[in-house]
Amino acid sequence: MREEVLKLFSGEIRNILGKADLKQDRLQEIRLRVNAPLMIVYDGEEYFLSSDGKLKKTPSGACMVSAACIQETLEYISGYSLYAYEEEIRQGYITIQGGHRVGLAGKTVLDGERIKSIHHISFINVRFSHQIMGCARKVLPFVTDGDTVRHTLIISPPRCGKTTLLRDLIRQISNGDAKRAGHCVGVVDERSEIGGCYQGIPQNDVGIRTDVLDACPKAEGMMMLIRSMSPEVIAVDEIGSYEDIHAIETVINCGCKLLATVHGSSIDDIRRKPLLDRIVKERVFERYILLDGCRGIGKIRQIFDERGTCLFQGEPV
Repeated sequence: MREEVLKLFSGEIRNILGKADLKQDRLQEIRLRVNAPLMIVYDGEEYFLSSDGKLKKTPSGACMVSAACIQETLEYISGYSLYAYEEEIRQGYITIQGGHRVGLAGKTVLDGERIKSIHHISFINVRFSHQIMGCARKVLPFVTDGDTVRHTLIISPPRCGKTTLLRDLIRQISNGDAKRAGHCVGVVDERSEIGGCYQGIPQNDVGIRTDVLDACPKAEGMMMLIRSMSPEVIAVDEIGSYEDIHAIETVINCGCKLLATVHGSSIDDIRRKPLLDRIVKERVFERYILLDGCRGIGKIRQIFDERGTCLFQGEPV
């Protein structure tokens, strides 16, 4: 594992991770819970880690995470200044150099009905940002038609690569190539997962014509980009609220193209959600890309047009 990853953790956990035979490009999550076994998600599978760095499928014999390990890890992640990350902590995560996201949980402190901060942090989930350059190459001909970009919705269960696919679509549409002109893309990165911005600078390659609004609510951000950055394409992750849908309608009426993702396993699945059902019925999106975790991260199961016609069918598992 790279030193930049190891240095995030307490000495004890760093030592264990250093002994483990892990490839960083296959490591998705490292989870620390106080008084619970050390866990990782690796190649889509959940494992426990023993003190000698062995991967185990059961918690028996796994290293137990102490409160001291949690505290030491927090100090390293924040550079000994949690106060500097107060706004991010209020939202439940810290984005660190490299675009990786550290999820936090503990006792919330309220200011009226608003979450002010999180104290007594006892749970940490380090989610690693992975770029797979070129992973959107196969879907690009379905999303673009010459220099035209089609409104596209990526539908995927959790951990199946929807953000990774979206990021590479953004990059390729932004850069353009010999066959396609590049487009100005505005990204509303509410959870800092697309660009993985660190101190305002994207750590992931999102293209040369891309502007990123980091840690901004999607609905507000879409309107801000239209007013200030004149995007041709707007990209957002995990739509679903009333505000999101209203903003999407405004984006489309302004002539911008939209790339978005949503949690789900099928078009029928998202139609069970009343707000999303309406945009399906109104044929807002011209392309639906369905991912399938059974085939591996980022694998395409099907692609449909706005009428429900299947344009692409993946190979059987």
